[in-house]
Amino acid sequence: MKTEVELKNIVREKYAAIAKNPSKGGCCGESDCGGVEYSFIGDDYNGKAGYVADADLGLGCGLPTEYARIKPGDTVVDLGSGAGNDCFIAREETGAGGRVIGIDFTQEMVDKARENASKLGFENIQFYLGEIDNNPLESNIADVVVSNCVFNLIPDRAKAFKETFRVIKPGGHFSISDVIVMGEIPPALREQAELYAGCVSGAIEKSEYLHLIEQAGFENIRIQKEKPINIPDETLDQFLNSEQKKLWNKSQVGIFSMTFYAEKPAKDCCGPDCC
Repeated sequence: MKTEVELKNIVREKYAAIAKNPSKGGCCGESDCGGVEYSFIGDDYNGKAGYVADADLGLGCGLPTEYARIKPGDTVVDLGSGAGNDCFIAREETGAGGRVIGIDFTQEMVDKARENASKLGFENIQFYLGEIDNNPLESNIADVVVSNCVFNLIPDRAKAFKETFRVIKPGGHFSISDVIVMGEIPPALREQAELYAGCVSGAIEKSEYLHLIEQAGFENIRIQKEKPINIPDETLDQFLNSEQKKLWNKSQVGIFSMTFYAEKPAKDCCGPDCC
């Protein structure tokens, strides 16, 4: 069992390598990782207003900005912003009068996102180095938070959701896409996926995910989109021997891309009647 530091280092090193060599693609979307195709996980951004191809490294598992209810003038925070893909989509919706902030814990990704924003001449987008479970942003700054296939890479998700609650303004909300499992992934697949497709290896049960959101203080929690992910036989063959594959097929494990919505109560409360 790897420690929290080891897990973070695995993810950081993987995404740093992707930022340096985007042509190799990512591991959570339309990509190729170690010779294994993972395009069955991601969603297609082509044709979306604000889409910037250079910022799309194929790392997502959904389209959270599509469901984020961003309004003109909003301050939008993207947690795990990568090369800026969802930030540029959000900027299209919040407009020049709004503000978009990207947070990523990989310096190479932050550098790439800043480079993309500079090329586009966007002055109302900022990218910062930081961890989602130790967010560098001030409290009550975001009208909307989005995130795309990132929370399942964080060992301490409970802390990450609490930090997300802190940075959202009272009455604000989030739209977060992630990979969710129903059932138990065979350990052999989980261990291999930890190195090659962290978005699957870190996935947890839907009920647990919803509990973490509620525990952080959010309300009006709901699922905005649910899409089944079917792992092709050729991908399973990379990780499992014939007996393990039989167990996998019998296990009836379900893997899904889900987009979650939740709101921060309109008024902070720390009294005995509401905390």
